[in-house]
Amino acid sequence: MATKIYMDNAATTPVRDEVLSTILPYFKEYYGNASSVYSIAKESKKALEKAREQVAKGIGAKTDEIYFTAGGSESDNMALRGVAEALKGKGNHIITTKIEHHAILHTCEYLEKHGYEVTYLAVDEFGKIRLEELENSIRPETILISVMFANNEIGTIQPIAEIGKIAGEHGVLFHTDAVQAVSHVPIDVEEMNIDLLSMSGHKLGAPKGIGAIYIRKGVAIEPLIFGGAQEKKKRAGTENIPGIVGLGKAVELAVAELDVETKRLAQLRDKLISGILERIPYSKLNGHPTDRLPGNSNISFAYIEGESMLLLLDAIGVAASSGSACTSGSLDPSHVLMAIGLPHEIAHGSLRLTLDRGNTEEEVDFILEKLPGIVQKLRDMSPLFEEVTNKKN
Repeated sequence: MATKIYMDNAATTPVRDEVLSTILPYFKEYYGNASSVYSIAKESKKALEKAREQVAKGIGAKTDEIYFTAGGSESDNMALRGVAEALKGKGNHIITTKIEHHAILHTCEYLEKHGYEVTYLAVDEFGKIRLEELENSIRPETILISVMFANNEIGTIQPIAEIGKIAGEHGVLFHTDAVQAVSHVPIDVEEMNIDLLSMSGHKLGAPKGIGAIYIRKGVAIEPLIFGGAQEKKKRAGTENIPGIVGLGKAVELAVAELDVETKRLAQLRDKLISGILERIPYSKLNGHPTDRLPGNSNISFAYIEGESMLLLLDAIGVAASSGSACTSGSLDPSHVLMAIGLPHEIAHGSLRLTLDRGNTEEEVDFILEKLPGIVQKLRDMSPLFEEVTNKKN
């Protein structure tokens, strides 16, 4: 059956109609290289700078603090490796968390192989760091703290402003991976004491292959990509004007709709979560009950395996994702779910349903109608569940 209900918006989102119509002219009509001097190129340059203004306004930054990249992973790499290289004479210690996106964790692993030390902060059962532990982890040689704004799996939002305040008081730079947060929660880099921030276009209705990084003015950072003088020599390569235009438009739309859409999504999310927990026994919400992204629900079901649940949902036209990494070829459960204390067998039976502007209450009702039967079907085939049921009887 073709997908009729899409609830994996944390993985990617469709390009918004308004975004698509805005970017189409930059493929055929205004296709000039923004670095050239003739009139068609000037249109590209004008569009580039307009998008920079739109993105900056969306997070409370200055226009010249926004640099365009190919996506969130590049922005994360640029933040960590760029700062590490620029400040290697000052120190070699970085602080992050155990539940970061792999773009951060794998970059930290790379840096550890090149003489840097990394502290990986633990999180509580809801996925939040402990501010006291963060502050106690800072050393004289600490150069960077990187903590994601909101977790991509369980949706937990970190105390970003407080983290930024602690970093600032100790003279340490603060980076946040805000790929999941931009367009879903209010962000002000000044008020939140953020020095570097990563975002990705395809998480908020812009095309894939475009992202941005905010770098506070005065922050030293070395480029990852060398070549031309684009992006003030921070990121070489001819600019992806259609993608950049799309990102700017998507951020502008998201900020304009933020208050209304956040409230709507939170109501749908809460209905979905409470409905599942009420209808399906041996189920558990993962992540913070209130400090979470408005469209994120992540629930574990005991005695079943997540990939089988995804296949049965797909068979009835529902696209979702699992808390298990098995669909990516790994037999290991999610590092995020393990970090919040779930045992392997429970972590493998997790389901992430992420909502966005295209989702409706009717779709939530459909999930609540169909999911209990799917879970029960899988449990009926589970020897573990049979054993538990026999003991209970």
